[in-house]
Amino acid sequence: MLRKNRLFDYANYLLHFVIAFLCLVPMFIVISTSFTDEAVIKRQGYNIIPRRFSVAAYQLVFKNNTQIVNSYIVTIIVTVVGTALAVLITAMAAYALANKRVRYRNGWALYFYVTMVFGTGLVPWYIMCMNLGLRNNIWALIIPSMVFSPFNMFLTRNYMKSIPDSLMESAYIDGANDAVIAFRIYLPLCLPVLATIGLFYALGYWNSWFNAVMLVEDSHLYPLQYMLFMIRSTISMITALQSGARSNESLPGESLKMATVVITIGPIILLYPQLQKYFVKGLVIGAIKG
Repeated sequence: MLRKNRLFDYANYLLHFVIAFLCLVPMFIVISTSFTDEAVIKRQGYNIIPRRFSVAAYQLVFKNNTQIVNSYIVTIIVTVVGTALAVLITAMAAYALANKRVRYRNGWALYFYVTMVFGTGLVPWYIMCMNLGLRNNIWALIIPSMVFSPFNMFLTRNYMKSIPDSLMESAYIDGANDAVIAFRIYLPLCLPVLATIGLFYALGYWNSWFNAVMLVEDSHLYPLQYMLFMIRSTISMITALQSGARSNESLPGESLKMATVVITIGPIILLYPQLQKYFVKGLVIGAIKG
């Protein structure tokens, strides 16, 4: 019996190793391509190991260091502030819907659910942003995406429902109000699910570029994703013009795409391992508790 268990463990380890390897190969290819000469990519395609090492793509991205650094700062500010506010709003809404003392909470839950099924469209969204003064300022990158996701709210509410009601009743008996109960009892106990939705919101803010396209004209407020998008668009246009003119100079096209991927996913790769234990626990418990 012990031998069978060992064989199963070895097979399990081997399977996980193969899966992990298959997941890492695309990442290695992306990094390798970003450091490969463009001419080699066009002739031989993608490789795990660069055939001809080149940093031309990164030199092109960081040609204007001040602009890239400024975009990084804008993105970090938007991600931190937006994620904190979105998590707070989501947690407060979830607490209200999980509190049995709140009247018509099921009706409010239905109201939030409707927004998951039907959208208002782009024109009303743009008009609302204009009326709120969200134009060419940092809040234009935060507030339009700050309204909490109903999915995240229901995920948090389901997690809160798993907390025994006796804790809330005891706190009420001791004279605590809802603010004290929410911030001193429920939110600390909901750290796993809050970390989970926080990661969702952080990814959304970090990868956001649409708000900048619609609401921002000041180049000093361009987030990182939009700045890299503009660089790629400019290079694509120049490459198209050069191909029509039969120029011998080859600008980094494919390597530039991979370099932008490496630049943008770096902070997320560093953040995810710190939240992984909360992410798995919060997602599983919040999904199965009703």
